[in-house]
Amino acid sequence: MACYFAQQSEGIVADACHGICGSEIDMNDYSERRIAMVDCQVRPSDVTKFPIIQAMLEIPREKFVPDPRRDLAYIGTHIEIGHRRVILDPRILAKMLDALDIRPNELVLDIGSGLGYSTAVIARMAEAVVALEEDESMSSDAENSFADQSVDNAIAVSGNLSEGAARLGPFDVICIQGGIEVVPESIVDQLKQGGRIGCIFASGPAGECRIGVKHKDKMVWRMAFNAHAPILPGFEQKKFFKL
Repeated sequence: MACYFAQQSEGIVADACHGICGSEIDMNDYSERRIAMVDCQVRPSDVTKFPIIQAMLEIPREKFVPDPRRDLAYIGTHIEIGHRRVILDPRILAKMLDALDIRPNELVLDIGSGLGYSTAVIARMAEAVVALEEDESMSSDAENSFADQSVDNAIAVSGNLSEGAARLGPFDVICIQGGIEVVPESIVDQLKQGGRIGCIFASGPAGECRIGVKHKDKMVWRMAFNAHAPILPGFEQKKFFKL
């Protein structure tokens, strides 16, 4: 990465329109849909940190969705984008970021970043973000979208998700954009002491988002909220068979 670009927020985002959740919105106006997403999905999920609200109001989610699914950009559920990837439900992403409490001087690894929406949101909070994706075409599309949206403190890289991006670390925060059964040691090794990981553990029918803190080379986990997402390749629990 050539350098870290500290992004200054441009202006103050006004509060969303009063009553938009209960009123008719112009479905051809993505900005109105974006406000509705924040007011009707994100805020009611007890997400109050201003940088998250501001980022989700400003980042055009539809620009990070495949063209055939663009009309689904602001629905309150995961959006499938192929290759076992989803754009996380905006409520789940917002709550995970709220629990991670990313700071302006931190370096973040965003694993399974897909077409880059989560990275673009995180970039508004962090000093710099590395978007890791196995699919090279997705990674290339994400890089182009970062350029189009002036996300200057993020870089998209291709590679095995479970191997992380060691050459660009260590990281203050690692955010995993999908379900997992285990966190590989290779990922933990790339986290700074005191650093945090946010991820969705597949646990029964519901699953749960947990936040882990690295303490003396070990992860200490706490449950943040219930959530589910498709399991990312490389994050499955190995199966052992007994004869």
